[in-house]
Amino acid sequence: MSVWLPLVVVSAFWLVIGLGGPFLVPTGPNKGIVQTMIIMTAVCCWMFWILVYLHQLNPLIGPQIPVKTIRWISKQWGDAQGVLLNGTEKH
Repeated sequence: MSVWLPLVVVSAFWLVIGLGGPFLVPTGPNKGIVQTMIIMTAVCCWMFWILVYLHQLNPLIGPQIPVKTIRWISKQWGDAQGVLLNGTEKH
């Protein structure tokens, strides 16, 4: 449920803005343009949000640090006691 709740709430929010906003535009010479702008703003904001949310939900690339680099960092920072040396831990 924790994944679906933000999807439903934010999607409902932008749906209300996109469908309800155009009815609140006062009559005038640019009413159609303003209504279109409200709808397009809601669609673009929702698309931006959903793409960012789904991208961070299951990242494809994680940090990959070579073992040699990890050993060097550990030695430089003074935490070389737990570093793997030749496949075994140094105690």
